[in-house]
Amino acid sequence: MARTIGIATLIAGTLDILFAAVLSIVFGNGPAAMLRGVASGPFPGASGWGAAGSVLGLFVHFALMLIMVTVFVFAVRHRPDLAPKPVQWGVVYGLITYVVMNLIVVPLRFGNWPPTPRSVATQLFAHIVLVGIPIAWVVAKKLRSRAFV
Repeated sequence: MARTIGIATLIAGTLDILFAAVLSIVFGNGPAAMLRGVASGPFPGASGWGAAGSVLGLFVHFALMLIMVTVFVFAVRHRPDLAPKPVQWGVVYGLITYVVMNLIVVPLRFGNWPPTPRSVATQLFAHIVLVGIPIAWVVAKKLRSRAFV
């Protein structure tokens, strides 16, 4: 199970952070500032910490992804019927992670409300296509190979 969690965390976390980096370049902030923004969630002063804040942001991002993956893995362990349909349940889980992160966690910490149409679109894409589906796919693949222990 730990291996499955690790693989899914690396895949979904990497896809998501690369997408965030590209968006930060497109919208003129740059990846380093974006990563400091991620770190500033649990560490409010991190936005002024330079490279150390950026590295911390990367760790925070993957820690959050680890939590998201672990929750899904435990859900599948208790409801194995979720695994045979990774796209369907990946979309559902992506929507759940979107709601938790963008309608609960981020507004509580940063007060960003209401979201812009662009942020809703990009975050829904990221949470469904880059996070939910890859997590569900990795878990389903490992379960089918009986390596899910």
